[in-house]
Amino acid sequence: MSQQNSWFNSYVNSLPERGWFKFLSRYIVVPYWNWRDPKPKLPGGPRPSPQPSENVQRMMNLIMPLKDPSPAGRARATLAIAENVEEIFAGLDNVGTVHFARFLLIDDNICMISVYDGDFSNYIRDFITTIGSVFDDVISLVDGAEHLIPTERNVEEFIDWVQEHDLFQAADFPTDLFGLQDAAKGLPPNEPPHMLATLPREFVLQLHANRNISLGGGYRAYPGISAAQVRQKFGQGW
Repeated sequence: MSQQNSWFNSYVNSLPERGWFKFLSRYIVVPYWNWRDPKPKLPGGPRPSPQPSENVQRMMNLIMPLKDPSPAGRARATLAIAENVEEIFAGLDNVGTVHFARFLLIDDNICMISVYDGDFSNYIRDFITTIGSVFDDVISLVDGAEHLIPTERNVEEFIDWVQEHDLFQAADFPTDLFGLQDAAKGLPPNEPPHMLATLPREFVLQLHANRNISLGGGYRAYPGISAAQVRQKFGQGW
C-alpha cells in the first residue's frame, strides 16, 4: 500500500465527516485560528481588470436586509417593487449597460441581482441618477439605509453602501485569495509566497469573516462582446 493511500491518510480525510471533529472545529479550532490570524472581510462586487473580457457581463448580487422581515413587511417590499417596476426597468434601459436585473426576497432580505458591462461605480451612479427618486421607495424599507435617502443627493455614499452589501466574489483561481487578503491588510500581495497547503484554512477563515459569497465571477456567454453589440448584430438597435 502506498503512503498516499495509507490508513492514516484515510483516517485524516474522514475527519471532516466525524461529529466530534465538526464540534471541535466549529467551537475551538476555527475561533482559535481566527484569533491568531483574523482575515478582513473582503469587499463586494467584481474587482477591476485590464482585460476587456473581464469587464462585460459583470455580476452585482446586492443583499439588502429588510427593516421588517415579517410576512407583512415582505409584502410591503413586494409592493414597492411592483408599484415601481416600469420606472425601474425604464431606468435600467437608460443606463444602457445592463444585460438583465431581477429582484428576489430571500429569507429576511430583498435582493437585486443584475449583470452589467463596465465599471461598477459608473453603473450605480447612472442608475441612481436616472431613477434614484423611484428606488428610494425600496431603500426606505431596508434596515440601516435611512441616511441614503434621497439617494440622488447621496450618490457617492450610496455607491459605497451598495459595494458593502454586494456579495464578495471569490476569485476564479483559488490561490488569488492569498493576494486579495494581503492587499486588504495593506501588505504586499504574496510576499513572501504563501504555502499552498494553507489555502483550505484561508478559505475557512474568509468564510468566517464573510458568510455569504458569490462563487467565482460566473459564466459569460459572450466574452468580450457587450449587450449593445449583440443587439446591433441582431438589427435591434439600442
